[in-house]
Amino acid sequence: MAAVTVKGVAPCYSGGRACQTRTSIDNRRGGVRESRPVPPRRRAAVIVIAVALSTCASAAFAQSITEKQADEILKELRQIRQLLERQARGAPAPQAPAAPPDDHVTFSVPAGPVLGRADAPVTIVEYTDLECPFCHQFHVTTFADIKKTYIDTGKVRFISRDFPLGFHAHAKSAAVASRCGGEQGQFWELRHLLASNADKLAPEAVLGYAGEVGLDLKRFQACLAADRFAALLQKDLDDAVAVGVSGTPTFVIAKTAPGAMQGVRIVGAQPFAAFDQKIRALLEPAPTTAP
Repeated sequence: MAAVTVKGVAPCYSGGRACQTRTSIDNRRGGVRESRPVPPRRRAAVIVIAVALSTCASAAFAQSITEKQADEILKELRQIRQLLERQARGAPAPQAPAAPPDDHVTFSVPAGPVLGRADAPVTIVEYTDLECPFCHQFHVTTFADIKKTYIDTGKVRFISRDFPLGFHAHAKSAAVASRCGGEQGQFWELRHLLASNADKLAPEAVLGYAGEVGLDLKRFQACLAADRFAALLQKDLDDAVAVGVSGTPTFVIAKTAPGAMQGVRIVGAQPFAAFDQKIRALLEPAPTTAP
């Protein structure tokens, strides 16, 4: 399979409500970790735990330190205890991270599969990684409500584009599989099964999903092997970066218009209410000016 790269985008990690970009990678475990300072309470707790664990060797240790060093250790332990007691008395309740602000963007929608009426008054473009747990969360919760309330009623057209993250082993192959399903008229049906089973995207599982939606498996496997979607996947990635996508899922939502559209970016697996508010605002008739 040809490589697909994102220029200027760092490897990503799963944090908050989206798989977002960061630059700290833990290659020893094949995963990605966030680089952030350890909170004071956690740091102090780790020290206390470490001290407690060290008591198993305290007898041998006591013979190897001077009285002055022992006094210094006791002094530090008292300071840690005082710090923990102060924090326990005055620690504020933990706060949920604030949702990132919606940013205004200009974008164009290329030719490709569209769910809903082509002339629907509102357009939503999703940038997704089919292996991303937050994309899965959106698909099995919020998306179902959007589809029932707005797509099936002709008010929204929904377009799903690919933003496979490099640390997800099956994200790119799943994106290709959905497009191969599209060659047999089953793009949305196969994509639904892939998104609904984000943690089960090994090749044999994907072949099973293809069979479930009635694909010609021999033709499907030939499509996977041909790797003819590399350029389209790269275009999705480049277009995503152009509108500021740095993690998945990310959405741009706008009033449908020919050519370039002015919309807002929504980041993360937001609840239905967040989309409902934006869609309702776009469906409201433009105010008329008095003559």
